[in-house]
Amino acid sequence: MPYILSIETSTKVCSVSLHNEAELVGFSQYFLEKSHSSILGCLIDEVIRNSGIEVKDLAAVAISEGPGSYTGLRIGTSSTKGLCFGLDIPLIGVNTLLSMASGAIGVNINDALLCPMLDARRMEVYCIVTNNQLEIIEETKPVIVDENSFIEYFEKGRVLFFGDGSEKCKSALNHPNALFLDDIHPSAKDVGVLAWEKFKNEDFVDLTYFEPFYLKAFKAGKPKTLV
Repeated sequence: MPYILSIETSTKVCSVSLHNEAELVGFSQYFLEKSHSSILGCLIDEVIRNSGIEVKDLAAVAISEGPGSYTGLRIGTSSTKGLCFGLDIPLIGVNTLLSMASGAIGVNINDALLCPMLDARRMEVYCIVTNNQLEIIEETKPVIVDENSFIEYFEKGRVLFFGDGSEKCKSALNHPNALFLDDIHPSAKDVGVLAWEKFKNEDFVDLTYFEPFYLKAFKAGKPKTLV
């Protein structure tokens, strides 16, 4: 049975999971902003060791490919590439927002459309729209949220918003069909579920040329003037 290690570093939450096919056998996460580079390796070692296997037993590694934090995605990508090259195993890329939608299916009691949101600063978010079968209604894209956003979906039924970008959108999306779910964040557990489906179909990324799905170009901030 193939073991798949999954890594999530797209936001301030850093998590690692281990699945044996679709069964979760190990998981660990930390909510420490700007700490991915120092704790990711420890989490990987912890999950593998506590699951009673060795790193050589891995059949593939999955990465939450974005969108999300530029720095977080770079750290996750470099770690997964290092593991895959060293072990000569495939790399699986999983859309971060799609994995969040997968994780919300079980609590979507209203059978609403799913719209995970990641904060992209100010009133902009990265989002995707799917149904409860994870069929994509609207592809991943950046959206500047105002009172007219998603109105075409509200006219047809309910939409469930969640993720760290949804909180700031509550006042703008003031509609009876706009539902909000708090405390939902990207998780390696959900990445692993989708990774198993991709593994069965041999849906792997090119290990050499793979880059995270940044969605927008990285903009470096201006250095502070030293006094």
